[in-house]
Amino acid sequence: MKLHVRTVSLACSVVVAAVGLSACGASGGAGVDGSSKAATTTSAKDFGGMDALVAAAKKEGKLNAIALPRDWANYGEIIDTFEKKYGIKVEVENPSGSSQDEISAVTSRKGQDRSPDVIDVGSSFAMSAAGQNLLAPYQVSAFGQIPKTQKDPQARWYNDFGGYVSIGCDAARVKKCPKTFAELLDPQYKGQVALTGNPTKSASAFGAVLASALADKGSYDNVKPGLDFFARLKKSGNFNPVESSPATIQKGETPISITWDYLNTGYADQLRGKGVNWKVSIPTDGVYANYYSQAIVKWAPHPAAARLWQEFLYSPEGQNLWLKGYSRPVLMPSMKQAGTLDTAAAAKLPQVPRNGASTFPTEGQLSKAKQDVAQGWSQAVAG
Repeated sequence: MKLHVRTVSLACSVVVAAVGLSACGASGGAGVDGSSKAATTTSAKDFGGMDALVAAAKKEGKLNAIALPRDWANYGEIIDTFEKKYGIKVEVENPSGSSQDEISAVTSRKGQDRSPDVIDVGSSFAMSAAGQNLLAPYQVSAFGQIPKTQKDPQARWYNDFGGYVSIGCDAARVKKCPKTFAELLDPQYKGQVALTGNPTKSASAFGAVLASALADKGSYDNVKPGLDFFARLKKSGNFNPVESSPATIQKGETPISITWDYLNTGYADQLRGKGVNWKVSIPTDGVYANYYSQAIVKWAPHPAAARLWQEFLYSPEGQNLWLKGYSRPVLMPSMKQAGTLDTAAAAKLPQVPRNGASTFPTEGQLSKAKQDVAQGWSQAVAG
């Protein structure tokens, strides 16, 4: 069980490379040939209004999603609510897959009914996908409320929910829970510090490397101190290569886990009834926050359902469901101003240090950092 790793490779991509695109499903789909109005519409208004979009989506009756674990940012309740509201079946493939797995599925299944309709990926992966012309432009009704720095001007992707890199700790197994990256190098944490995946594929693990860089005089332009940190962590014997999840935590295999605060906080809820006292803190020496991004696949086989899914996610209902899962929805500021924010859920969010991140890396900075991590990670944790 690896619900929060998003790093599992898609076997289908290997098959595709060997025997061709037809190996993983029949070609076709409502949006493949471009004849469907929904496949090219850029807004609900352009389609004829929400009622028309809902009717078309219901007729399709299905949404192909990928890499959405049910206990990741409350996606289980989000999916159930959408299905009940519209009578559309959401099929989630490879729920523990990575952002890179999502992109691989999109590129290898062009023209197939099995292609994902939508993706939810780390922001750097969304930018890359847009550059590869994989995404369909679509302005959700709330597009104007999304900050300019949190969306693509062409509406090919927009940020959805985010959080801070945090340190989770099993207080029953760890004598003193660490609250900073510097503390993680202490010999008392030998073999205990894990990530939720490989940072070359997983946005959450990539965030951990970037946060550790900020903790040691690095910057958005210089991620090398983060790679050096994990090299030292490995050399000290503190780094644990097991991919952390609720299952590994419960077994005592990963007593310390670095990942997004909404995941660690969700772990605490999930594991409390199983006797695990999971503590969560946002490290004061490496405060880094970022978002995941939503996008519609250009050749989505269910284009109307894909667009309705986005409308639902960016409605107050959808945004508050993410908030209920301890993540910070992108429309949180505007919803607070409008009085539509679930204030009770907002009050339960982990406390952010006073030096909390107020800026986000640019597309260029993320692209370079991603490249540097891809080139340097294996060497950092080798041996």
